[in-house]
Amino acid sequence: IRLADWPADSVPSGSFIDLKTLDTRVTRVSLQRGEPLMEAKLAMPGATGGLSAVVAEGKRAMTVRVNDVVGVAGFALPGNFVDILVSTQGASKKPDHADLHISKLVLERILVLAVAQEASQNETKPKVVNAVTLEVTPEQAEKLDLARTVGQLSLVLRNQIDLKPALTDGATKQSLLNVPEVKAAQKPEAPVKDVKVKMAVVRTVAKPTRREEQCQHIATSAGRITECQ
Repeated sequence: IRLADWPADSVPSGSFIDLKTLDTRVTRVSLQRGEPLMEAKLAMPGATGGLSAVVAEGKRAMTVRVNDVVGVAGFALPGNFVDILVSTQGASKKPDHADLHISKLVLERILVLAVAQEASQNETKPKVVNAVTLEVTPEQAEKLDLARTVGQLSLVLRNQIDLKPALTDGATKQSLLNVPEVKAAQKPEAPVKDVKVKMAVVRTVAKPTRREEQCQHIATSAGRITECQ
């Protein structure tokens, strides 16, 4: 490391003027000969060399095994962002989907820190590797560990400036083959039987009303006569 003359009005931001401040510092990226050394290219003060110096504060580095297919055929390089897919087969609550095979995005925009044992971002050629180290939060590390346990992981390379989340429901065998969902067969209803019930019929006979009689008393020479109607 040496000091170099630089125009005062174009000194790069984060550059150093005292070499003693760099005695215990390590770089987080590879540097070219003659390249200006700036704060953004150095690990945090007190950090030692290695991958731990590259991991951002509050993040974790987690390595997952991949092959030439699920590892995007070697195109996932340090500095790239990937999405994590898990393909698994689990129990379904629906009776017609006793074994539901599903592929689902579980993590998005995960930074690739290293491929195999290389953490350099200068390599641009595809290289088939068997392990990828990713930078994740503690919560993402838990999901990633569970995902690689229950199914097979796949990496999906994404655009570095794409920040939109992918809102998907996951892909199943039914949606892949465009098979309509089969409804569960309903149990046939029990036949209705006619039941004969004997019922007693009670008839109420109204009592005849008593007819009111009208009587008339007539006095005659023969005596008193009473006529009633």
